[in-house]
Amino acid sequence: MCKTMKLRLCFVVAVSLASLTTSFSAAQQKSDATSKVLVLEAKWNEVYKRGDIAAMNSLLADEFIITVEDGGTYSKAGYIAHLGGGTTAVEISEMSDLKVHTHGNTVVVTGAYHEKGTVKGKPYEYHDRLTDVWMNIDGRWLLIASHYSIPVQ
Repeated sequence: MCKTMKLRLCFVVAVSLASLTTSFSAAQQKSDATSKVLVLEAKWNEVYKRGDIAAMNSLLADEFIITVEDGGTYSKAGYIAHLGGGTTAVEISEMSDLKVHTHGNTVVVTGAYHEKGTVKGKPYEYHDRLTDVWMNIDGRWLLIASHYSIPVQ
């Protein structure tokens, strides 16, 4: 084999290996982000159920916005004030059928949500669909947007 052919072959092999390494690294980062965000989803669900305002505050980005079942929206401060009012007692807070979609430093989680409890002593129960958007900001995954809606029957 001539010297030029050997050089070309070496170049093709080197480029292929570099491409495989980059693909593996990107897949690993995607997997790490998925794992971290799923842990944070579970944590957010638990701190919401307990009414742990300090922990909730640490999970939400400053520009957080949530849309709730009745179509109302809350900023981070408004949502925390709403939760801290002490009028809601959550008995059940469960997520299921979670799907995770990673796009660089942003992760979108969709799924089903079931909540049951009382507000001002009156019982309520929701069976929702959820969409949560997490973003890696300065090395921390923070929730930037959340949307809960009741599926049309």
